[in-house]
Amino acid sequence: MDFSDLLTLTMELIGGLGIFLLGMKNMSEGMQAVAGASLRRMIAMVTGNRFFAVIVGVIVTCVVQSSSVTTVMVVGFVNSGVMGLSQAVGVIMGANIGTTITGWILVLKVGKYGLPLLGATAFIYLFSKRELWRYWALALMGVGMVFFGLEIMKDACKIIKEMPQFEAWFQAFTADTYWGVLKCALVGCLLTTMVQSSSATLGITISLATEGIIGYETAAALVLGENIGTTITAFLASLGATTNARRAAYFHVIFNIIGVLWITAIFQWYVSFIPWLVEGSFIKGSFLEGSWLENWFLQADVGQAVVETNPDTGKQSTTYPNTTAAIAATHSIFNVVNTLMFLPFAGILVRMLNWLVPGKEFKEKARLTDLDIRMLETPLLAIEQSRKEIQRMGDGCDKMLVWLSDLTQQDEQDAALGDRLKQREQVLDSIHDEMAVFITNLISGSVPHSVADEARLQLRMADEYESISDYIVNLNRFDRKLRRDGLRYSQQQRDELNQLNQHLAEYLSAINAALMSGNKNIAVKSDPASKRIKVEIKTLRRTHLDDLSNGEIAPQVSVAFLAALNAYDRVRDHAQNIAESISGEK
Repeated sequence: MDFSDLLTLTMELIGGLGIFLLGMKNMSEGMQAVAGASLRRMIAMVTGNRFFAVIVGVIVTCVVQSSSVTTVMVVGFVNSGVMGLSQAVGVIMGANIGTTITGWILVLKVGKYGLPLLGATAFIYLFSKRELWRYWALALMGVGMVFFGLEIMKDACKIIKEMPQFEAWFQAFTADTYWGVLKCALVGCLLTTMVQSSSATLGITISLATEGIIGYETAAALVLGENIGTTITAFLASLGATTNARRAAYFHVIFNIIGVLWITAIFQWYVSFIPWLVEGSFIKGSFLEGSWLENWFLQADVGQAVVETNPDTGKQSTTYPNTTAAIAATHSIFNVVNTLMFLPFAGILVRMLNWLVPGKEFKEKARLTDLDIRMLETPLLAIEQSRKEIQRMGDGCDKMLVWLSDLTQQDEQDAALGDRLKQREQVLDSIHDEMAVFITNLISGSVPHSVADEARLQLRMADEYESISDYIVNLNRFDRKLRRDGLRYSQQQRDELNQLNQHLAEYLSAINAALMSGNKNIAVKSDPASKRIKVEIKTLRRTHLDDLSNGEIAPQVSVAFLAALNAYDRVRDHAQNIAESISGEK
């Protein structure tokens, strides 16, 4: 074995695989940025309808170009309680279908155009000032890198044909018997587990099959094993997660293992059926011959050899280009049929998972927020999830103002309600801390400018809501301190503070509703209410200072009342800052 050939083989395989993987990453990031808004709406619309959940799984995986990313994201959603197990099962099945799009991208006979496409789109990416164009260019640049990487791997595989020892080793893996099929599937599984990308393993498989180093049947068995290997990512992501999240990850493993087991049982028939279908053999001699449908099929033998001559060296090499379409069809049809078989039994599977992985006796809630580090792989969905936490903080502040009003009016404060008010403030503090960590990790990566801008605004809003909760607790503390000293606000003061509290609650509720609906005009629309509240506070303060001359107000009550007015003014300021953030004002 020539050492220089071995070195060239190693370098080209590693280099080609690296460019292929980087291309898949760029294509994923570009597509996510371009289709991000639609992706966010789609995930939010996932319901208990299992058919719709499957469709969402297919589309999301086609966009993110990785079933592993989709499944890990689903595990994150289930872990946080945002998505139920029955919904997750549907999305995971759809993800298995969506991941097969990679094979069909490679079917396009544009391998030699990969490098020019990469170069042309790189210029657009580097010099375009419009963000949308830059992300389209990033996605297309990724496509170019995928094809260029695949071409390099194919060239590397040609060297294997010149190495008898290597070629003999590959020939040892043949899917001509049942045990041979299982052995090839195991190799595909292990390779995918090591590379952590079924798309990359598929690229390697197609390269080997195109060069004739392995046959179509062996390639098909490898692809089936890749289906099992890709489940390891979600399985690892579920470690330490909630019971439901682990159930979702286990379903992914069970779904793929059972699928591979039944397809290997009929493997020889299956690998005979796929070439018959891809070649369009059923059209010949039928009424469909000569119709537009005939152009959809290869109309050529999957195992047909094509002899190519290298213009530089004059060497001839034999390739099998038609196997790419057969491998892609093998992958797609298997996953579609497997999903259709499992779909009617989704409810039974969910109940089985509940039995196999019993729940804990206590309520599981590892974190106060629904944020999960697993979502950082998809920034546009991660920012949507953090937005829901901001909405949750707003709802918490709404409730705190209602509780504060009740406590102020009570002759004897309800101790349980007072404790609930303090506990809610502590919860909002913790949510704010978790939000800060999550958003910092999010924007520290490579994210679109729109996501980074929204993340900063969310961080600002989280800080404003947390400050509002602090002032609400302080307002109750002023009242409790007076009560401990045997004093109370006068009835008139209680009525004035209650009315001011109600106006602020209405103002904050309008801002929270705008946050829910994404109303960008809220700053302008709510400005009159903000000004009225400010005038009301000034009027109450001036009236109170005038009343001090009568000498009928205890000094402690006067101090508490003025402090309460100041706290309400600060609540108004923070609420106004939130309205400005929703409107996109920096």
